[in-house]
Amino acid sequence: MGVTAGTRAVGAVLALDAGNSKTDAVVVTADGRVAGAARGKGYRPPVVGVAAAVDALADTVARAFAAAGVTSVRHVSACLANVDLPAEERQSESALRTRAWGTSLQVRNDTFAILRAGADGPLGVAVVCGAGINCVGMRPDGRVARFPAIGRISGDWGGGWGLAEEALWHAARAEDGRGGPTALARALPAHFGLGTMYELIEALHLGRIADARRHELTPVLFATAADGDAVALRLVDRLAEEVVAMAAVALTRLDLLAERTPLLLGGGVLAARHPQLDDRIHELLAERAPKAEVRVVTAPPVLGAALLGLDHLGAQRRAHDRLRAHYEA
Repeated sequence: MGVTAGTRAVGAVLALDAGNSKTDAVVVTADGRVAGAARGKGYRPPVVGVAAAVDALADTVARAFAAAGVTSVRHVSACLANVDLPAEERQSESALRTRAWGTSLQVRNDTFAILRAGADGPLGVAVVCGAGINCVGMRPDGRVARFPAIGRISGDWGGGWGLAEEALWHAARAEDGRGGPTALARALPAHFGLGTMYELIEALHLGRIADARRHELTPVLFATAADGDAVALRLVDRLAEEVVAMAAVALTRLDLLAERTPLLLGGGVLAARHPQLDDRIHELLAERAPKAEVRVVTAPPVLGAALLGLDHLGAQRRAHDRLRAHYEA
């Protein structure tokens, strides 16, 4: 439970991990115990606006507070999707402050939650490959490295959505003769019970297959690569190159390239541990960042948001260990 300040029950940390599709809110005590938790809707300011996106968080936070028996916290650690630029962080921070959920507040991109969930402290670099791709790094002195990570206009390539798009492009051209042969031309439509790429293109274009289901094609791409298809293998290799390029740049910016530093890999694509991708990433790291210590993060990102909150409060190490044990048991 929280401590009492006047007539209010006050917790230590409210940790928010807010993705596109869901939000996890957790209230943590100063000694690292989870006092209350709730799950709710995602955080999508590009779609609904910042104010409405924060409104969507309010119910989730209220349920987490109720479960913990508190009405506010000392610190809010909010790791949010769709805050890729410092200007977007400031907008979200301003909107969150109006809620008065905590005495202090820090807003970060949600990739920082995955970094801290996998690192022993506020030191390391994380590359996340889920629907998109992103990379951040941090040092205990407060220095950070990051990328805009808003798509092709910021130089990005990869992520589950991008891989599916590339696979469709190559498969379509293989079927109609504009490109070379690839087993993707059969494997992609077969996943939806269709016989040709033309049928799949038509079904996607006319909405008979929901656009959101394109993400299902990423595992098909990896399976096709595992069977030795040259086109699929090239796409997997290119993703490995992107992961290592981002990691090496972030390590260099933070003056960590020559030091043993955790490199955290997270998100659905990297956490799936596809052998071709894993092997190629390690080969490239041996050339570009040999001191990087690779760890695949499978713990929930809200753990990282909560650890960042305990870092802010200067909590003792045993509080961090207790919290980690709760999520990693």
